[in-house]
Amino acid sequence: MEIRILKIEELDLIRKLAYQIWPIAYKEILSKEQLDYMLEWMYSLNALEENVRNGHYFFAISNDQKDIGFLDVEPNNPIRGNMKIQKIYVLPEFHGQGYGFELLKKAKEFAQSMKMNTLTLQVNRHNKAVDFYKRNGFEIIDEQDFDIGNGYYMNDFIMQFNLSE
Repeated sequence: MEIRILKIEELDLIRKLAYQIWPIAYKEILSKEQLDYMLEWMYSLNALEENVRNGHYFFAISNDQKDIGFLDVEPNNPIRGNMKIQKIYVLPEFHGQGYGFELLKKAKEFAQSMKMNTLTLQVNRHNKAVDFYKRNGFEIIDEQDFDIGNGYYMNDFIMQFNLSE
C-alpha cells in the first residue's frame, strides 16, 4: 500500500475514481440526475484544478500499483487551525480492508504537520460512512442543508476530530 500526494497534472485520476465510486456509494441516497450534476460540478478537471489553486491537497492510495482511492484536504477551512477533509473515497471492492482508515490517518498526520488543531468533514446524513467516522474518533457537531444549485441540496452532518487529544 502506498499513499502519495498528487501533482496537478495527475488530477484526472481523481475524476476517474469518483466516476467509478459515486454511482455505487450514492445509488440509494441520490437520484441519477443529482449524482450526474454533482459529479460534473465537483469532479470536472477545471473544478479539481481550481481546488488545487485554492489550497487543496490531493492524495491517492494504491494497492499493488493500482490506484483505489483518494483524499482531498484543505487547510484553514472554514477557520484558521482547522483542516477540512473535502473528499475521501475508496473503491467499493476495497471497503473493509483498512484503506479508508489509512487515508484518514494520512489526513490526521498531514493536519498535524501543518499545525492544525482540528479536522472536520461533511457527510450525507444517510451515508453509512457516518459510522466509520464515529469509530475513528469523529463527533457530529452540526447538521446542515447546503443548496448546491439546480434545485439540489446536500443534507449533511458536520463532523469533527480534535487533533490535540
